[in-house]
Amino acid sequence: MRADTPATLTDGERRWPVVSGIAWLRAGRDDVRERAVAALDDGDPDGAAVALLADADDWWDEPPPPPERLRAALHARTLRDAVTLLGLGRVGVYFLHRWSDPSWLAALALTAAHPPAGRPVVDLACGAGHLLRHLASHGHRDLVGVDVVFAKLWLAHRFVLPPGAASLVCADLTAPWPLPAPGRPRHVACHDALYFLPDKERVVERARAAAGEGGAVLLGHCHNATHPAGRSGLPLDAPGWTALLPGSATYAEEELTAAAVEDRVALPATPAELMGTEAIGLADDDAAAPPDRTLLRPAPGAALRPNPLYGDPGGPRGRIWPHVRWAEEYGPRAERYLPERWTPLPVADAVRRRLLLDLPDRW
Repeated sequence: MRADTPATLTDGERRWPVVSGIAWLRAGRDDVRERAVAALDDGDPDGAAVALLADADDWWDEPPPPPERLRAALHARTLRDAVTLLGLGRVGVYFLHRWSDPSWLAALALTAAHPPAGRPVVDLACGAGHLLRHLASHGHRDLVGVDVVFAKLWLAHRFVLPPGAASLVCADLTAPWPLPAPGRPRHVACHDALYFLPDKERVVERARAAAGEGGAVLLGHCHNATHPAGRSGLPLDAPGWTALLPGSATYAEEELTAAAVEDRVALPATPAELMGTEAIGLADDDAAAPPDRTLLRPAPGAALRPNPLYGDPGGPRGRIWPHVRWAEEYGPRAERYLPERWTPLPVADAVRRRLLLDLPDRW
């Protein structure tokens, strides 16, 4: 793959668009690719962006917004406005309040227990770049995010990530990956996504190959098919997940979330805990990097803001879940650390309880 113009790549047979610095390399979407390339050739990068923003993953069940709304999204001033204009619905709510939900705390705890430790990071199904931003703020460099949905990567680029913090690629995890062979060991992560994908064995095989010898593979929030709250997507039971990554350390979702709230290193699960958990975390780290508890917290000096779930700081401060689906999926565990009403606490405790958050400037 090489650049044939400043805004397109070629593999010698087909041309691929690069919009907002994001290489769009999705398989099986030739009509979208050709429309975006044609718009770029015509000097219309906004038209190319609109073509790519209308594309979704195979799970999405809503029609795309009309082109005029997508063009308006290109000029949105905040992440909140953008997710509305892009018609992201419940996924947009998830992105806006990711910093509060239990699965985010679990992702932090799994990452803290098995940190990058200076290795390049590849975040698979990275969404809007929450983990990449967190790692960048803690001084990690050489970050790559891969997702199948361009709109999510565009949100990451425009509103979530610091400029130049990560390279972003729009590609399918179920197709051959557009990643070079590792020049050195990598930290490869996939949080809150693998349970959606078919042929999980192939994805994990590719993740291990991308990590290389001395690398790490982390699989977070893998829904447990035997738990009532873990049946969405294409989940596996606990033995099914552990068979994908033999010899890995395994964690129960509830313990990971609790560890983040309590600012401690998570404990691996017993067999009984693993069978009964809502979701499973797995980590295979050849280098056995020591835990890094700093990754449980915002970086020093981060500008902390009140959690938007508590409304206008000048008004009533009762906790309000942002959406019925969010409440159903996250509410029962989130209420264990998010007080019902705003509670003045020392800063360290308010951060642990997620009353204060490190939100993007243009949240």
